[in-house]
Amino acid sequence: MKSVKPVQRVAKRKTTACPIKKRRLNAIQTVNFLVMGDSHVGFGNSLSIYKRLLQQAVKSGHKSFCIFGGDNKHGSTGTQATTDYKAFKNVATGILGPKHIPFKASIGNWEDNTRAQFKQFLGDVMGKMDFPGTQGKVKYVWLDNAPGKFSFASIDLLTKLDPNFYYIIDCHWPLKVNGITVDPSHVLDAQETAHFFHAIPANVRDKVLAIFTHHAHTFYQNLSHIYPGFNGTQFYVCGCSGDYECKCDTTGCGRGYYEGVLTLNNGKASLKITPVES
Repeated sequence: MKSVKPVQRVAKRKTTACPIKKRRLNAIQTVNFLVMGDSHVGFGNSLSIYKRLLQQAVKSGHKSFCIFGGDNKHGSTGTQATTDYKAFKNVATGILGPKHIPFKASIGNWEDNTRAQFKQFLGDVMGKMDFPGTQGKVKYVWLDNAPGKFSFASIDLLTKLDPNFYYIIDCHWPLKVNGITVDPSHVLDAQETAHFFHAIPANVRDKVLAIFTHHAHTFYQNLSHIYPGFNGTQFYVCGCSGDYECKCDTTGCGRGYYEGVLTLNNGKASLKITPVES
């Protein structure tokens, strides 16, 4: 009878698991956007100039948002105002729509007496929304100071800003900030400027990245210490984007727009703004 050899048990080899490297996500995010000037559609050759500038502005790079700063149409009323608002919006949607670029328009002094039509074609005259492309980390605030002073609702909105977010603000009339060289007839007075800045809660003031304004048909910027308590806020006046008192020649150029790059880096936001004169 054959003897049966005992089965030898093979000891299991210990294996060491290789650590899986976690892929580090890029924490830096950039959002490109546009700020267009007063187009004054309905005056002279404004419609074609505005259309040309907007086409030029979206030609390169992906833009996530477009800001229109008021006086989108000129001084028409009644049925002509409807025609002008419609023409302005048709150009905006025709150029921005295919590229999936949302836009928002502020109200200007030339539109103050056609508010119902402004709302019909361009929406609310003031408000707050997520700045597109920022996942809600940055808020866009547009205000109503069309008649040369801020509406009560606009000031009330400023008092309710939350320090957990960053802000980019747009309004039509420029503020009387430190060192401003814009024609004083096209700038809010010191009292109305103070009304604006004092409405913003103290714990929000270092979260206001930039304030864009318009109306003066010229380019101006102040990048720091624009007002007590707003040491890091950038301030801009945007040139015009139409034909009404909008010059670009050998003596100077007040026509064009701003290109903006908003950078989010590990929860911190920063801005780089470039004027494009054309």
